[in-house]
Amino acid sequence: MTPNTNYQKLKESYLFHHIAQKTGKYLEENPGTKLYRMGIGDVSLPLAPAVITALHEAVDDQAKKATFHGYMPEVGDPELRELIRAFYGTRGVALDLDEVFVSSGASDELGDILDLFGPGQVSMIMEPAYPAYVDANIMTGNSVVHVPAGKENGFLPVPADGEKALAEARAAGEISGGPDLIYICSPNNPTGAVFTKEKLTAWVDWAKEKDAVIIFDAAYEAFIEEDLPHSIYEIPGAKECAVEICSLSKTAGFTGTRLGYTVIPKTLVRAGLALNPMWVRNRTTKTNGVSYIIQKGARAVFTDEGQKQIHQNIAVYKENGRVLTETFDRLGIWYTGGKNAPYIWIQCPGGDSWAFFDRLLHEVQVVGTPGEGFGACGEGYFRFSCFGSPEDTRVAADRLWLLLKEELGK
Repeated sequence: MTPNTNYQKLKESYLFHHIAQKTGKYLEENPGTKLYRMGIGDVSLPLAPAVITALHEAVDDQAKKATFHGYMPEVGDPELRELIRAFYGTRGVALDLDEVFVSSGASDELGDILDLFGPGQVSMIMEPAYPAYVDANIMTGNSVVHVPAGKENGFLPVPADGEKALAEARAAGEISGGPDLIYICSPNNPTGAVFTKEKLTAWVDWAKEKDAVIIFDAAYEAFIEEDLPHSIYEIPGAKECAVEICSLSKTAGFTGTRLGYTVIPKTLVRAGLALNPMWVRNRTTKTNGVSYIIQKGARAVFTDEGQKQIHQNIAVYKENGRVLTETFDRLGIWYTGGKNAPYIWIQCPGGDSWAFFDRLLHEVQVVGTPGEGFGACGEGYFRFSCFGSPEDTRVAADRLWLLLKEELGK
């Protein structure tokens, strides 16, 4: 028996594990010190009251024979799927019920979806990137082509950047074909940048030209407040080339409750095979579905009351973003994000992202995420999460101002 040797190709330490090790060591050496955590993107506000009510009702349902639920449909509760389908309709996106799949969260789906394509694919991943995109493809045995993004293009690469990255990978003998898969995250994690309709259209057109499939991560769509696409399916032709994966983790605070949804249009066909029925077979083979209790809680998210309540929480996180970006504006620090996304991506003073991490931890007890952990293009940048408490965010912003104002001439 031979284990999956692709695991040997992974980086030694996962980004957030490394951060946890550093902060843990600091707290051991400085017991009782309060840290202002704006690193990992975990929410800090409780679930909406409408969701809590639904979860309690679901638990009570399980106590009575007449309302007890055992196994749920592997692809999701039809009532929840209908609510999600209708939610897309409010954005002008028409879906069939059987194009919507309920999942245990976007992170799970982003790894599992690779089952549809098998090993040996050429996956284009825009960098800086959520580390799990890269790691999941390496584990599967795919080749990864990094498409660099930077300050010069607002961290929003275009297909010409993809062509250049492919040509360089072919010249280096790393790949011979591709692209097969194209990862797009908008609003982006880690940069907070959001693709316009025009830029997404260019990627959809290019993917169709190349017969590639876009994996569109829409986990942060609820934070968009300007006239920008929330879904890839707002772009003409996307139903022939894109899978969309979304989550209630940041939208409705389900990080500890775990629920997401995936859309695979029936018109998405490659090599004569329709991906939608393939995914039905995958889910019915590999999962037993999401629990009735969690799905009933999720149904409450899509009610009028639920939407009102979750957006009240989102408004708190967006105010955190305003507090932080106002501080960076005063300091004259360049950044993206913070308005249409819950992350702020700054150009670090001093340039070295891990050195900046250590400085913030040791001098002002503020924890962020070094950009280098999101790929080589992230070096020199730093990510702040807006999901902390308002009180901690204000203290952290004040500490950042006091630490940096003199050296930045403010």
